[in-house]
Amino acid sequence: MKNLLRGFLPVVVDIETGGFNETTDALLEIAAVFLDMDREGLLRPADSAHWAVRPFPGANLEKSALEINRIDPMNPMRDAQPEKDVIESLFEAVRKALGKHECSRAIMVGHNTAFDLKFLNAAVQRNRIKPNPFHAFSCLDTVTLGALAYGQTVLPKIAEAAGLGWDKDKAHSAAYDADVTATIACRVFNRWRRDS
Repeated sequence: MKNLLRGFLPVVVDIETGGFNETTDALLEIAAVFLDMDREGLLRPADSAHWAVRPFPGANLEKSALEINRIDPMNPMRDAQPEKDVIESLFEAVRKALGKHECSRAIMVGHNTAFDLKFLNAAVQRNRIKPNPFHAFSCLDTVTLGALAYGQTVLPKIAEAAGLGWDKDKAHSAAYDADVTATIACRVFNRWRRDS
């Protein structure tokens, strides 16, 4: 793994939010899928983790965003944890994976990754968490990978083109979207590695 991306460890992350503004809108869910490499040098999804996040004090919740992701931020059954605790748990899991794979830094992989990365970075700044194991601005995006490999840029269409299917009832859950994104990213990486 350490030789795959110059010492960067790809970690698939999906974030669900209460809007589109990372400084004012709530971060509601985070899921991470860690990747492993088999003896043939092919990537595969491995361990995963998912957290429900309690909106930070004063966070904005856009009705339209909640209608899309179907998250009720006030539902006590979510077992939501404070944003700071969730980010620290995520970073602890990432650091453990970095050590396991002898990598120096993590690089976020996702779908529309710039969106997720800006929400993660805003939460890190808001909670004064240091150090951040993720690269501050570099990321890998299945929008681009899907366009190259499958001629599609929308996650459900990429999943269908890849033969994975798409469950619209599970979509927009951070855990489901991260799992699908991880599978797609591994398939594209593996296809490239076989062809090169």
